[in-house]
Parts: sequence; C-alpha cells; structure tokens
Amino acid sequence: MKVDMFDFDLPEELIAQTPLKNRSSSRLMVLNKLTGEIKHETFSKLIDYLNPGDCLVLNDTKVLPARLFGIKTDTGAKVEVLLLKQVHGDCWETLVKPAKRVKTGTVISFGDGQLKAVCTGTEEHGGRLFEFQYEGIFYEILDALGKMPLPPYIKEQLEDQDRYQTVYARERGSAAAPTAGLHFTNELLENIKEKGVHVTFITLHVGLGTFRPVSVDSVEDHDMHAEFYRMSEETADLLNKVKKDGGRIISVGTTSTRTLETIAGANDGLFIAGSGWTDIFIYPGYTFQAVDGLVTNFHLPMSTLIMLVSALAGREHILHAYETAVQEKYRFFSFGDAMLII
Repeated sequence: MKVDMFDFDLPEELIAQTPLKNRSSSRLMVLNKLTGEIKHETFSKLIDYLNPGDCLVLNDTKVLPARLFGIKTDTGAKVEVLLLKQVHGDCWETLVKPAKRVKTGTVISFGDGQLKAVCTGTEEHGGRLFEFQYEGIFYEILDALGKMPLPPYIKEQLEDQDRYQTVYARERGSAAAPTAGLHFTNELLENIKEKGVHVTFITLHVGLGTFRPVSVDSVEDHDMHAEFYRMSEETADLLNKVKKDGGRIISVGTTSTRTLETIAGANDGLFIAGSGWTDIFIYPGYTFQAVDGLVTNFHLPMSTLIMLVSALAGREHILHAYETAVQEKYRFFSFGDAMLII
C-alpha cells in the first residue's frame, strides 16, 4: 500500500494557528463509518451522538514544557532541546537543533546554569540522550525554564500555555498534546455523564512518533516509535462491562485508540489493567477489537494518523470527508476542528 494514497491538497490558510476562545465551540464533522454520510455540527453537539451505556475514553497525559533553549558551555553556541521521553532517572531521549553541534560529551547549560545536560549518546533517528544535572525538583525547574512544544506548523505564540493541555490532563510525560481532547470542557464532560454515558481515562505519553514523518514509499515499511501506556483496574473493568452490556467504546484521539487496541489485541478482545510500551501501527486492513467510534482532529496528509482513521472508516470515506472539510473551510491540525467517526 503506497503512502501517497493518503495524500490530499490542504491550503495553508486552513492550518489553525491559535485555539478558539471557547474549547467546545469548534466545528464537528460527524462521519458515518459504514455509509460515508457526513453531518456538520458544533463540538458541543457531540453529546447528541452518544447513548446511555456508551463509554468515552480519554487520554489524561499532561504535556511537559519540554522545549528548552540553552547554550553549549564550550562555545556559547545556542542549542534547542526537545524532551521526548524519560529513559531512566535523569536520562532523557531528546531531539536537538542543530543536532550536528551536539556530540557525545557536549555540555549544555539552561537558565544561567540552573539546569545542565551532558550528551551521553546518539540515537538511530538522530536524537540525543542527555543526563540532566540540577539542584531541586526537575519538574519545577522545567516549569520555570521550558516552553510548550507546539508542532512546527504552528507559527503563532501561545498566550495561554494551558490551552495546549486538556482540562483533564494529570499524568506528566508527553512531548505533545492528545489534541482531540482539547475540545472538551468540564461542563461538557459533566453533561455527558449526566446523560448516562461513562467517562474513563487511560494514559499514553505522546513521544517521537508524533514528530516523525513517514519517509518510506510503502505503508508497511514504516516503523512506529514505542510510547508508554497505562490502564487502571477500574478502567479495564468498566470497559469490559460496557462491551458485555452492548455499549459502544468511543475513544478520544488516536492515542487513546492505539492504547485500547494494543491492550485488547493482546488479550483476545478483553481489557486487562497494566502498563507497557506500544508501537502498534494501525492502517487499512486492520481489524478493530476495542474501538467502535472515534473523536479526532483533522490530520496531516500522508501521516500515520490519517492512516489510522482510514482503517476505521475506510480510505475513500476519509478522503471524501477531508475534501469536504477543505471545501467547507474547516480548521486543520492541533488547534483545528474535530471529527466524530461513528
């Protein structure tokens, strides 16, 4: 299967640069995954498409202010470091710009020496491993020195850093937001619960895979980067009960989808509490075992994310929906509008 089968024309002006003032006032395209029928709503109307007994599954990961700006201690050259994942203790996997300036043994200073990092190795994908040195609590220093790691297609500065967090973010560890969840307000979630819809949480820390383009010609040749996930006993029990009672599992975001499918796929369709690493790659031809519906944003052309939604709704239906979204001037990507596939 060729990667360019998932290409589409996207005018640059449709890439959302800033979030809307009201999270749930974004537009919502509702796509019937069987027929391809499309409806146009606002996100607050999502509740109308959920039934009592259904379960909404959200990713409660919290984005780290993971973009750091420092200088090499030997030359004073400026370096940008993006934290991707904690390997162990104070050792982190990172992306560095410009990478060619940073070799094993390089020392980088941040915040006038408040935080230092020693490069301890290089990765196959071009990333760097750093051992951080500091006094105090690492995450407090990161809060003081770090910036939100907005995607490269967003050129505007973010006035309120919390707008790149979901309202339910609580588990620190992501290098990017699970952006489908940015549309939810606490009020909307309460209304959904009052309707009799279950709301539960899993954790998947978004890592390097979000930043990696597909650089091969054939979909099957792409390797996904592993990301850490966790599911609690409470969530596993609830999801098994929902399935048994005939309710639908609606995942919020591709990250939630990948976590649910990883766990169900390893356990004959059942949900088992636990944690681990997933490099699952979902593309057309995949048989879903966990997810019945999906709340998601509009994704980049030829990305693993558009391949995932195509696996759920069919490539033709998705490409037609995206063509419609362009015609109707939907806003795309992280701060853009949403789609419900059901």
